[in-house]
Amino acid sequence: MRTKMRRLGFRGAAVKPLNEEAAAELGAELLGEALVFGVGGLCIYLEYLRQAGQSRRREEHLEQTLSDLRQGLEQLQRDLDELRAQ
Repeated sequence: MRTKMRRLGFRGAAVKPLNEEAAAELGAELLGEALVFGVGGLCIYLEYLRQAGQSRRREEHLEQTLSDLRQGLEQLQRDLDELRAQ
C-alpha cells in the first residue's frame, strides 16, 4: 500500500494497515498484472527470436545463391577460355 501511495504522489502520508481481505485483493491484483506483463514480454521476446532467425536464414540463403552464381560464372569463363583456345 505504501508503494501505491508513493506512485500516486503521497510521499509523507502515514498509511493505515490494511485488513486481510484488502491486502489479499491488492496482492492478487498485483500478481495478475505481473503475470500478464510477464506473458506479454515473453511473447514479444519469442517473436523477436523468430524474426531474427528468419532474417538470418534468408541472408544465408542469399549468400549461398550469390556464391553459386559466382561459381557458375567462373565455370562459364573457363569454358569460354577453352573454346577460344581451340
